[in-house]
Amino acid sequence: MNYKHTFLIQATSKENVPPIIATPHHYLISIYRNSLFYVAVVQTEAPPLFVIEFLHRIVDMFIDYFGECTETNIKDNYVVVYELLEEMLDNGYPLATESNVLKELIKPPNILRSVVNTVTGSSNVSDVLPSGQLSNVPWRRSGVKYTNNEAYFDVVEEVDCIIDKSGSTVFADIQGAIACTVKLSGMPDLTMSFMNHRIMDDVSFHPCVRYKRWESERVISFVPPDGNFQLLTYHVGASNLTAIPLYIKPTISFREGSGKFELTVGPKQTMGKVVDNVVLTCDMPKTVLNVTLTTTQGSHSFDPVSKVLSWEVGKITPQKIPSIKGTLALQGGVPPPESNPSINVQFSISQLAISGLKVNRLDIYGEKYKPFKGVKYITKAGKFQVRT
Repeated sequence: MNYKHTFLIQATSKENVPPIIATPHHYLISIYRNSLFYVAVVQTEAPPLFVIEFLHRIVDMFIDYFGECTETNIKDNYVVVYELLEEMLDNGYPLATESNVLKELIKPPNILRSVVNTVTGSSNVSDVLPSGQLSNVPWRRSGVKYTNNEAYFDVVEEVDCIIDKSGSTVFADIQGAIACTVKLSGMPDLTMSFMNHRIMDDVSFHPCVRYKRWESERVISFVPPDGNFQLLTYHVGASNLTAIPLYIKPTISFREGSGKFELTVGPKQTMGKVVDNVVLTCDMPKTVLNVTLTTTQGSHSFDPVSKVLSWEVGKITPQKIPSIKGTLALQGGVPPPESNPSINVQFSISQLAISGLKVNRLDIYGEKYKPFKGVKYITKAGKFQVRT
């Protein structure tokens, strides 16, 4: 049997692709990122989340090396891709998955290095084992030096939410992460504490975090990797969700041959912060042929093939509430759609963690210099859907 063919049949719609596909001799475990599927072929029983996490590590490493992980970039750098996979996976087991270690082993590609390698026939792979590989902190290389020492932390929260037609919340929770950019000389030891750590559930840490100290004192203590990394992820349940930052009032109706469409969106409770980058998309029924709409703000587009209506609102202020309304042209001689389409929402709010999480202190030990330190809060829409 052609297992690839079986996988492609089940992948006709990316939303419906099962992450695990069992075949008579293998398990196909996949993730979908940046319009590409990444598939691991597993011959024996293995924890699926372990494999999925490793696939995400591979994609993150490609992004770290190539800037963005596209089909073109992978094809252009297939030699580096094979070299990375060879170091990250040893005899079927994950080996080196830290960026600092891999960058000492395999130099990131650039034009000059590519030309030299082509002329001399040499490789990107280092002949020397990375210094961090044999230490008790393998995620950090030794001898790091910077002229300007700085550490920046981004608290990023994504709101997953389903809102019904009346505006009531059916489901809501928050997925959060702390992304770091640390450029510090030497071997610094950092501690971070929160003002309201009790709201954080299902906390997952980078290997550099000392878990026992978190358990006993609720303080994050760690020797950071050099450069960009994700310190932790967490979950906030609906009971701790302060407020949904947007309200959306939809009015959609269909009758034979035509329909009406009206939508209003505005800020709800944003603690005085501006809601920006607002985009609303709506998957129209297949019987909708065209739309005639006018907006008070932003621009809209309708794809007659995919039937997707997109409204790019931009920034929302309480003084001017954006709206879009107009008529829909439906296919004649066909009964009107039985159900209304749902609306997917994207937005971002700077300098706000919607859960209310705040960093209390950030201290650095083990080094004499005083670095620049900064914490930034961002709230974004995750899977944010409004039923109409």
